[in-house]
Amino acid sequence: MRGAAARARAVKRDNRGIEPRLSQPTPNPSLAGRGILWAALLLASPAHAQQLPPEQAALEAHVRFLASDALRGREAGTHEYDIAAEYVAAQMLALGLKPGAEGSWFQPVGLAAYKPAEKAKWTLTRGGTAIPLQFGIDFVNQGIATTPAFAAEGQIVFAGYGLVYPEGKRDDYRGLDVRGKIVAIYAGVPEGLPGEVAAHLGDDDQKARLAAARGARAVVIVESLERRSEFPIEAMAPYYDFERTTWIGADGKAHILSPGAPVVGLLGQAGAEKLFAGSRIRWRDVLGAELSGTRMPTGPLAGTLKVAAKTNVRTTRSSNVVGILPGSDPALRGEFVVLSAHLDHMGVGEPEKGDAIYNGALDNAAGVAAMLEVAHAFQASGKPPRRSILFVALTAEEKGLVGSSYFAARPGLPAGGALVADINLDMPILTYPLQDIVVLGGERSSLGAAYAAAAAAEGLRVVPDPAPEEMFFVRSDHYSFVQAGVPAVSIDSGPGGPGAAAQQEFLASHYHKPSDDLSLAIDWAAAAKFTRVNYAAARAIADADARPRWNKGDFFGVAFGGHGAR
Repeated sequence: MRGAAARARAVKRDNRGIEPRLSQPTPNPSLAGRGILWAALLLASPAHAQQLPPEQAALEAHVRFLASDALRGREAGTHEYDIAAEYVAAQMLALGLKPGAEGSWFQPVGLAAYKPAEKAKWTLTRGGTAIPLQFGIDFVNQGIATTPAFAAEGQIVFAGYGLVYPEGKRDDYRGLDVRGKIVAIYAGVPEGLPGEVAAHLGDDDQKARLAAARGARAVVIVESLERRSEFPIEAMAPYYDFERTTWIGADGKAHILSPGAPVVGLLGQAGAEKLFAGSRIRWRDVLGAELSGTRMPTGPLAGTLKVAAKTNVRTTRSSNVVGILPGSDPALRGEFVVLSAHLDHMGVGEPEKGDAIYNGALDNAAGVAAMLEVAHAFQASGKPPRRSILFVALTAEEKGLVGSSYFAARPGLPAGGALVADINLDMPILTYPLQDIVVLGGERSSLGAAYAAAAAAEGLRVVPDPAPEEMFFVRSDHYSFVQAGVPAVSIDSGPGGPGAAAQQEFLASHYHKPSDDLSLAIDWAAAAKFTRVNYAAARAIADADARPRWNKGDFFGVAFGGHGAR
């Protein structure tokens, strides 16, 4: 879970891309995959497995297999991830789903891992005088996946926070000409924005996307007082060559949000003083605007800046696993509801208490298990949904929502087909009896009402995110669908009763640690209830007369052209 935030902290291991083999399965659906299921059940105590009701035993079986030491943490791009993918495909086959990736169970996803090849050299020129900038004090460069040998030189324009709101509410580029220029953008966002909107707009790559759309050549992010207090440039410098991951398009090129104007690095406050010297915009006024919350000055700066970034890129392969349950209504079957859960985890890493396997039982074997059992509930109902449903086990979430970004960009639907909703299941903390659930993004679209009704039928409430400061809305795979204009939610267990304490304990002691394994006291009855709620909501969404829609005027719906937002 929380791949986008974790990518700056995670330690990445070697990847081995091995092509999955189960591309055209032919076994009897009533038997295929059930052998694997029984093998997984044998990993549990036989007596314990027999004591559980069938729906709970099935959930435990999935989690025990996927989170076993044998799968070594399911890191995307490894042989063990491919085994997990084969397991999920076999289960989909056994459940009567059809291959959903253009005739295959597997949607290949090329992965490009990239990092700076060296400490770059940047130079500021003013009045004919060259002023070298010092790596680690004035600036830190970052890798550019699309252009391994990037260089740019030109005039500098300061665009403040570099924000553009939909509907003309704010445009920091108003009156600025940035075509062919290097744009300096202040890190973060001003106070007063809604938390989820702030998290989205404050992302450096999102800011670069806006600069690129206006013709910029390159982007440098200027260190703010807030960012400096959290992680100053001097502390960042030793980790400048941290490896990031993105997907590779059909043209063989790595994907980034702003290939025309990439973020080349971070300019520290010492470097910013040099950059602003001699300009009508004074650096102290920029800092004062952050402190006071007033509008930041913008405009051209004196001199020119020469930047460079050399990048090492290595490639590997992984896959999303996609099964489809075709819709029964001829008028609606071309509308696809996605039920997603990321299959990958952190692999093998730094040992803790002698254990180096990051099993990922709750993050996110539990989400995958619930997704599979929702598919089983549809099958067991004997009533196909009116809309088609895609069940998607996603790769490389832990590397930055990579598999979901790829799928949302190229879902491989038949002609005339459209993604109309995403329900994402990511790291439900299921170590206690549920009293409520959290529907991240539910207040932004019609999906929220479907979940409120489904939860109430199980005696649960839908409650607001208890930790909005963590910005979970932009940190899980549903966010990739949001950026494709698709109404999307991610479903978490709630804080009611013992929930708050249990969640705090998990996040403090087990999140992204080897102890997220089968030694946790997972409440399988809670897991079954969580699954039933998701089935009921998915059923209601798939069978409704009206297509899911964004609430009118919603920021994300408007920003990405979503159905119903305008």
